[in-house]
Amino acid sequence: MVAKRLRQLMGVLALVIAVWAAWSILAAPIAPVVWNAPPNPGLTGAFAVNKRLAMVDTIPMPELGPEDVACGTDGWLYSGLEDGRVVRFDRDGELGLFAETNGRPLGMVFDHEGALIVADAYQGLLKIHESGRVETLVDQYRGQRLQFVDDLDIAANGTIYFSDASMRFEYHNNLLDFYEGSMTGRLFAYSPQTQSVQLLLDGLFFANGVALGPDDAYVLVNETGLGRVQRFWLKGPNTGTSDIFVEHLPGTPDNINFDGKNTFWIAMPSLRAGVDAVADLPWLRQWVSVLPTMLQEAAATPVSFVLGVGLDGSVVANLQDPALGYNYITSATPCREDLWLGSLHMMSAGHLPLPKTTH
Repeated sequence: MVAKRLRQLMGVLALVIAVWAAWSILAAPIAPVVWNAPPNPGLTGAFAVNKRLAMVDTIPMPELGPEDVACGTDGWLYSGLEDGRVVRFDRDGELGLFAETNGRPLGMVFDHEGALIVADAYQGLLKIHESGRVETLVDQYRGQRLQFVDDLDIAANGTIYFSDASMRFEYHNNLLDFYEGSMTGRLFAYSPQTQSVQLLLDGLFFANGVALGPDDAYVLVNETGLGRVQRFWLKGPNTGTSDIFVEHLPGTPDNINFDGKNTFWIAMPSLRAGVDAVADLPWLRQWVSVLPTMLQEAAATPVSFVLGVGLDGSVVANLQDPALGYNYITSATPCREDLWLGSLHMMSAGHLPLPKTTH
């Protein structure tokens, strides 16, 4: 009797799984493709676990998610929040509203005229004047809306280099880009003088952080899904070509910022292990894509992790906190004597004295 009952239950379970599988194929919002996960060293060697981020000080924010921090020449620091506000604040915690984008402000950098240029995931590339007035610079390319403007940097000649993370998904469902693996991220250059947009790179696996190198000789762009940083040459014999600047990172590189001397600071909010594990399992990713976002996020492993990388791509600083005090770090911005940290999951901006490097 027990054996018969068990067979019946197994049959029902098999039917449920079959119905779920069929439904997920029809309802899935992704068309998953197989991709090859690059080697992942894990937290070993130059990436070994330590506690150098254990003593991060924080400045409370009125809303979740100060993703990036911009260093103003006026002494203020600036950041964008989940609700579309851009706020300015100082080390003492004084804080006020600067502007509202009605979108999701992410990366931001001041231009040479004092305006704050913002990569807004929904609104595009924006210019916020000193008065707080918001102006749209770019929100489409060749007649098609930009889906997910993510980060930027500005050259001495005023050219703005910016990333569009995905042509398929937006900020609110960005996890689907990793589950699909279609690699549609792009790197653009915008000229304020001619108001023209040029495509520099495409086929990137979630194009994220952007940073110019010394003398604007090249621009770097993080590929979050592949744990690497690509370099596009703007000057010299390699002009117009790209190569790999850093690869085989154990985490998912988000924003990247240059200190103007010899160090690029890379923030990594999570480890790669979860994404890598399903690289060759498109059917599993298709099933997962119909689950609630909370369950989709279960594949991520949040960390407190920032790397300093030299001009040759070598690791010169490794900052971590196993206790996850200030975690899911999305940006690390050198500003005067401090390194300022942003995070999508925190209601505060973090800072610590600018760390020493091994140059």
